[in-house]
Amino acid sequence: MSLYKIPLRDFQFVLHELLDTSAVMHSCGREEFDAATIDQVLSAAGQFAEEVIAPLNASGDEEGCQFRDGGVTTPSGFREAYRQYIESGWSSLACSAEHGGAEFPTAVENAVNEIFGGANMAFSAYPGMSQATYVNLRANGSPGLKALYLPKLASGQWTGTMCLTEPQAGTDLGLLRTRATPQVDGSYRLAGSKIFISGGEHDLAENIVHLVLARLPDAPPGVKGISLFLVPKVIPNADGSLGERNEIACGSIEHKMGIHGNSTCTMNLDGARGWLVGEPHKGLAGMFVQMNHLRLGVGITAIGVMEAAWQKSRRYANERVQGRSPGSVASADNIVLHADVRRMLLTQKAYVEGLRALALWSSQLIDLSHSHPDADARRDAAGLIALLTPVVKAISSDLALESTLMAMQVFGGHGFIRESGVEQHVRDVRIISLYEGTNGVQAMDLLGRKVLADGGLRMGAFIEQVVAHAQTHRTRPGMEEFAAPVLELARKVQTVTGELIASSMDDPHAAGAAAVPYLRLVGHLALSYTWLRAAQLALAKAGSGDPFYASKIATARFYLRRLMPQSIALFEEIRAGAAPVMDVAALLDAT
Repeated sequence: MSLYKIPLRDFQFVLHELLDTSAVMHSCGREEFDAATIDQVLSAAGQFAEEVIAPLNASGDEEGCQFRDGGVTTPSGFREAYRQYIESGWSSLACSAEHGGAEFPTAVENAVNEIFGGANMAFSAYPGMSQATYVNLRANGSPGLKALYLPKLASGQWTGTMCLTEPQAGTDLGLLRTRATPQVDGSYRLAGSKIFISGGEHDLAENIVHLVLARLPDAPPGVKGISLFLVPKVIPNADGSLGERNEIACGSIEHKMGIHGNSTCTMNLDGARGWLVGEPHKGLAGMFVQMNHLRLGVGITAIGVMEAAWQKSRRYANERVQGRSPGSVASADNIVLHADVRRMLLTQKAYVEGLRALALWSSQLIDLSHSHPDADARRDAAGLIALLTPVVKAISSDLALESTLMAMQVFGGHGFIRESGVEQHVRDVRIISLYEGTNGVQAMDLLGRKVLADGGLRMGAFIEQVVAHAQTHRTRPGMEEFAAPVLELARKVQTVTGELIASSMDDPHAAGAAAVPYLRLVGHLALSYTWLRAAQLALAKAGSGDPFYASKIATARFYLRRLMPQSIALFEEIRAGAAPVMDVAALLDAT
């Protein structure tokens, strides 16, 4: 079985040439992140991924997590790998310096997260959730909670979780029942159960910091009555040492389709002590800080898994001899010479490279929204990342499933067998379209909260950005074939957005019926814009003799000619309206 290898050259192209990360960070007052420093981090991450966690991917899947007497044992090798992870400083890569972090740019952090996700998705989910817990607590915690918990989370000595879902309350968090009762010392006692808690219990760290949504006794109904609480597994003393065990415990772990090496727990709170994070009844807004961080993060993990599956299928296609290619005089050829196999390989390549660039650009927008010296630039970046977050999460996870299935198809029957390693990628990546709000929820977030809510202003600004770039570069040598289809797609998205804004005023089902194809359509617009920018750079360096640029140009051409035309069908699907969806009486249960 071939193991994961870091696509270092493509990361360098995206971070140094496409995004010019060092110059962008310099504009934000951070001059220490030059290309050589970033490359050192990428190379070290690749070495850790290839040598430490990738070898545990298949064995961790086979062994899985074990639950006994309220405790969870992770697969063999995970504890030692996690020890090496924190000792190498990966947990603190992007954390604040005051908490012991290195404050690396978000784009670099997420490049590393893609590498680790591609090498071992189940393992990387533990620190991934902890990073999100750190981000949430840093944004919303009181000074006392920050001082006590953030250094431990940054170091990886303690891990974190997000506890939202209950058996009766999944997407509809207004239905949650977990209760929090105030105590005289300022703490709270929490009672209830949470399900599907990633990393809720494990043996990797000495403490687990749970961020829990619950209701106070005077809470109003619905989502406006939800508060956020910090509930540690072990209550720390004032000096950070461990004190008494808290009354929060794992009741069971789930038996799942994939990510067997990551524990998914039912957590029971039986009078557990917790501390309020943020203001009473404002917990959902606080938790969205963590959720949005995770939405982008799991989308990036999906890209890593796509990369791992693509690597396996490409190697196999170059080794497997089967059938004779048209015009060949050999008795049989490597299957990479067959047109349909090439179609499948190029589809994977176009999606993984395009999504990588899109996701890391989105990550860069986060840094600009926080650190750019110009207030208007910060505002524009914040608006754009809000628009792109559900797109990156949903389209990356949808295309990751399609691409890993395509990798399996390249293997033929051998892909259905565990030995190839590809079927594990299919099983693992399937969860990402369900994580952190299903992709249907992401689509409704994009169309309902981001487009319809402001009358299409943010989407209009993004479309104008795409149009301006395409018009500026289409007259340059060799760019017409790349810019013209992007301009055409941008106009289609502009048209259908206006139509949806109008139809949603009269038809209550218009947005729900159109949301998923609309998100995919916007995803193609974002990808086409990304590939246009990549082709522009590659064409400028095509004469260098470096085959990387020729490959990049060919892949951009493949995407724009063979994959982006899917947007035509999406455009027509959206324009069909809600009636074909809502008028099907056969779906109603007559009994």
